[in-house]
Formats: sequence, C-alpha cells, structure tokens
Amino acid sequence: MADVASDIEIARAARKKPIREIAARLGIPEESIVPYGHDKAKIAAPFLRSLDERPDGKLILVTAINPTPAGEGKTTTTVGLGDGLNRIGRRAMICIREASLGPCFGVKGGAAGGGYAQVVPMEDMNLHFTGDFHAITSAHNLLSALIDNHIYWGNALGIDQRRVVWRRVLDMNDRALRAVVASLGGVANGFPRETGFDITVASEVMAILCLARDLKDLEARLGAIVVAYRRDRSPVFARDLKADGAMAVLLKDALQPNLVQTLENNPAFVHGGPFANIAHGCNSVVATRAALKLADYVVTEAGFGADLGAEKFFDIKCRKAGLKPAAAVIVATVRALKMNGGVAKDGLGTENVAAVTAGCANLGRHIENVRGFGVPVIVAINHFGTDTQAEIEAVRAYARTLDCEAVLCRHWAEGSAGITELAEKVAALADAGTADFAPLYPDAMGLFEKIETVVKRIYRGAEASADASVREQLKGFEAAGYGHLPVCMAKTQYSFSTDPARRGAPDGHSVHVREVRLSAGAGFVVAICGEIMTMPGLPSSPAAERIFLNEAGEIEGLF
Repeated sequence: MADVASDIEIARAARKKPIREIAARLGIPEESIVPYGHDKAKIAAPFLRSLDERPDGKLILVTAINPTPAGEGKTTTTVGLGDGLNRIGRRAMICIREASLGPCFGVKGGAAGGGYAQVVPMEDMNLHFTGDFHAITSAHNLLSALIDNHIYWGNALGIDQRRVVWRRVLDMNDRALRAVVASLGGVANGFPRETGFDITVASEVMAILCLARDLKDLEARLGAIVVAYRRDRSPVFARDLKADGAMAVLLKDALQPNLVQTLENNPAFVHGGPFANIAHGCNSVVATRAALKLADYVVTEAGFGADLGAEKFFDIKCRKAGLKPAAAVIVATVRALKMNGGVAKDGLGTENVAAVTAGCANLGRHIENVRGFGVPVIVAINHFGTDTQAEIEAVRAYARTLDCEAVLCRHWAEGSAGITELAEKVAALADAGTADFAPLYPDAMGLFEKIETVVKRIYRGAEASADASVREQLKGFEAAGYGHLPVCMAKTQYSFSTDPARRGAPDGHSVHVREVRLSAGAGFVVAICGEIMTMPGLPSSPAAERIFLNEAGEIEGLF
C-alpha cells in the first residue's frame, strides 16, 4: 500500500494560481486587491462598498457534533463542500476563520482543512498570515496601556482601580498569565493592581472586528467598550480615554477580508477568528456579506459543535447582521460517534455498530437544535479508512429516523470528487427555500432568562445557576440599557454539560454561570460557565515540541 501524503505535503504540492486570477474570477479588479505576496490579498474597502446594491447568494452553515479526540473535520468539510459546489457548476465561495497561534502550538497543529480539502497557503494561514491577529492584540493592549497611563497621570475620569474590567491579551496559550499583578516596582511604574491576560481570540476587539459592518461602525463599537467603573459604579468607556481613533487606525487594514484559494483554486475568504467555546466563534460579517454579493452559494463554518458555534452564529451573528441562512450541514464521523457511544480512543479501529448507534444520540440532539432555528439540515459523514459499511449504514439509518439524510463524504482523500453527492443535495436544500430562520429568544427577554433558554433548549439542562452577585451584575447591565443584548456562552466544547467527560446527549444537568462580562462594543454579554478558561493552557506535550524547520528550510509539524 502506498504511503498517504500528509496534509502539509499535499499543501506544498498545490498548484496555486496568482491571487489576482482568483480575484478576477469574482469580478474583483486588480486595483481593488491589496496583495500580500503572490497567493493572498486583502480586498480594499471601496470595492466592498460598491457591492451593497447586489443581491445576496445563499448562505450555508457547516457545523458539527461535539468534538472528540477522534476528530470531526468541520473545516475540511467546509472547504470540500465549497470545492464540490464549484465542481457541479455552482458559483460558490467559502468563508472560514483565521488560525490562532495558541492552538497551533498547543493542541491542534493547524486550522486550514486537511487532505485534499485545504485552503492554501497553509503555512502562512497557520502562522502570521496578514497580521490581523497582531493588529487586534496591539489595539487591545493599547487600550490597556491608556487606562493605566490615565490613572498614573491624575485619573481625571475618576476610575476606581479596583473596578478596571479591561484585561490584556496575547495570541498564545499561557496559563501563567491568567491572573497577574501589574505596575509593581515603585511609584514610577504606576499603581499596582490585579489584572490578567486572555487569549487574543477572546478579546472584545476580535469580536468587534468580526461583527462590524465597516470602518465607521468599527470605530463606534470600539468607543463603546466599557473598560472600568467609577466609585459610583458609572461606566468609563474607551471613547472617554480617546482610545477609539488610535485603535481604529491599528485595525483599518485588519478589517479588510483576506482572499486566498483552495487546493482546487476556488476562492476563499479567511478572516477573523473568535473561538466558539469562549467567544462567538464565527468569521467576520464583512467577509460573509461580501461573499454573499460575489457568489451564489457561500459556505461558512461556526466553531466547535452546534451547541456552541451554531447557536452563536444564529443568535449573535445572524441576529446582528441580518443574515438568513438557507441550509445547514452537520459533520459527524463514525469514530467520533463511537467515542460518544463509550468507546475509548484506542478501540476506534474495531467495528462497533452498537457504540455508533448509541453515540448517534449526540448527532440527533444537534439535528433537533439546528432545526429549532428554522434551518433545514443534512448530515455529512466525514469518511475515515477504518469505517465499515455496517457502521456507516447505522448512521444513515439513525438519521432517517429523524427524517434527515446522511451522506458519506470522501473529500479528505478525493477532494471535490468525493463530495459531489453532498454538494448536489445541499444546493437543492438551499434552493428549495424552506428555511424560516428565527433566533432562539427575543431581544426583550431578560439576560438571565436568555441564559436559561440556551441551557434548557440547546444544552437540555434542567437549570442555569448563578451566585447572587452574578445575578445582580446582570440586573445592573439591564439597568444600564444593555438588557436587549444576546448572550455569548463560554463553556466546554466537549459536552452539552459543563463536564467535558460527559459525552453523548446528557440532560437534566445544571449549568453554573460563575462570571459575566459585558461586551458593550461587540454587542453581547459573555456568560462564563463551569471551569472554562478565557486563557487556555498548553497540554503536557504541546504541538510546539514537534514544529521545526527541516534541512530544506521548510516548516514541519504544523499538521
């Protein structure tokens, strides 16, 4: 049997076209692209504004079951489906998120798809790319510096140092920075206070960049960030510190979407990167809206399982941007369903139809949840070589019990040729016009009631719990005029519960909200649940230990 090429070997062998040719396919003139080398470019803001009067294409969401160490392949399926739609003659684009350095050097090792369903240049995408994340980190930390500087020079705004809520960020997993004391070293360094770091993808600035419609909206949202409170509990905004203008300057290029290509030379926007377990988990509104004007079908993904990424895509992104998805694809693998059915990772290579069937309860929960938003659903079975026909048929049979179709996809090994059946069925589903999208809850519902609604209807928990201090904080947000905002649940991605070990489809559990944060500029309230951390740590054997330059000067270990 011939050796199977690795993802990075496949990516290096890609025959990329000059990015101006990819842009030309979309009708983007060369003067409207800002090249970053030969194979990636940003799309200039004037051209984006010129698209406003064009009709929208159909928006297709790719989501998944809860992730497991066995792998699901959501990004791979997103890329494959985009290629598949183009293969069957549909004008399609994909929109995905940028990779954070933290997970690339921590657990994941890369985030550009895999096999023959990848976006390239893969190495650039997984490292510094076009510098968007660095710009976000800089803008965020500029605001942090301005806060401490304002206090140092007399504190004319009357900021209560005990109530500074704006932390710092870094695009790397570093648990040692979760809680720190700043300004030690004497009078010249300022006033010591407790603070901490989050990872850049959890920054409100990241969320603002991904939800802003244009530069003017971006600057207004930046100004609306609440950074601290005075002793009378009145808020201090970023605009009070005169930070919004400088932050917008740092972000003006980052707001322009990045155009790249798939291995099959189809266009892709890769822009923004909030995690779905600690943030809202979707690529930028700017990129998605532009793609809908440039293509007839736009395939996008939302992070982690549908309980996190899809819920936030619907309740935050679609609600705020006025998007109406036409169809959704839920990605599942036989291997992951076995794990949800109780099989350990080292036993996944052995046929176990009973475990697959038991694990399908997780898939069924996600199907029901997505349909609850009024969006029609189809299942993509992402094929692995160890899958048996009996196991595949068990997934198909289960889906049929929910009046849903499950389609076997071989895009990892075969590219677009292995996913044409799904492409045909997704196009037909989107064209049927049966979607009747509506968010899960109304704007007018109270903030804690919104949290309870997500817990009960999406996680199937018995209750949401919170200490009295958290409930009072939510009431304070409502009194300040923020009660209409949606909620962004920060929770483990591995389970419907807050216990990552509870696989399958648990119900009747309690979801404890330990902390809430107001993201006034982004336009949502973050509810931090269970033990989830907004600054991840590295695993015992981080991917960084296996990333290096080989003798040819090529990067090894990203996949």
